[in-house]
Amino acid sequence: MKPLGWHLRHVHELLESSMAQALDAESLSRRHWQVLNTIALGARTPEEVGAALAPFGETAGQLADLRTCGWVAGNGELTDAGREAHTRVEARVRTFRTAVTDGISDDDYRTTIRTLERCAANLEGH
Repeated sequence: MKPLGWHLRHVHELLESSMAQALDAESLSRRHWQVLNTIALGARTPEEVGAALAPFGETAGQLADLRTCGWVAGNGELTDAGREAHTRVEARVRTFRTAVTDGISDDDYRTTIRTLERCAANLEGH
């Protein structure tokens, strides 16, 4: 049996590449999606977006890209085109997430998440 770190790295790489394929039709990266979705959920300023996504790194470039393509207005809200794009991309992401967990029971999924949270808590204490 391979160790936990191997599986985490492998799953991470597969998630990133598969998500990239799911978002490719919109010419978006995963970070673009995260910024777009964070705005759809109510963040309005670059600081709010950055704080919400801090664990994933800098978001200014993705926010600028979304403004350039006309999806985010100057006031930080999604434009009509941005809302339409969010709806399209959200459907793709939902399909992707369903495929990732296919064949995994809700109980097994919750157990996996709790186990990973415990591993993280154990490591944060060191």
